[in-house]
Amino acid sequence: MRTTKKLLGERIKELRKAKKLSQDKLSEQIGIDPKHLSRIEVGNSYPSLSTLEKIAIALNVGIKEFFEFEHLSSRKDLINNAVKLLKDTDEERVKLISKVIRAIVN
Repeated sequence: MRTTKKLLGERIKELRKAKKLSQDKLSEQIGIDPKHLSRIEVGNSYPSLSTLEKIAIALNVGIKEFFEFEHLSSRKDLINNAVKLLKDTDEERVKLISKVIRAIVN
């Protein structure tokens, strides 16, 4: 399972690329070394709150968008989450969900 640090870095990278900014350009705009931005994006370093605010301003996004990374979950994480949800579901709904999954997969 990926750590929050890695997911946060991936999300920052995703938002930066959506704005068509290079690491060099973004790091210049926010006043940090490009290597530091790279370490943040690969999940080797947490950004400070100040840096996170600067990134948000430069990318024109709210800080909460950095933590919207459910879509970045790995296949294994998604399957594990689905299993957890199913454990708390009654048998009839599990059967219905199973039929829906089969219809989608086949």
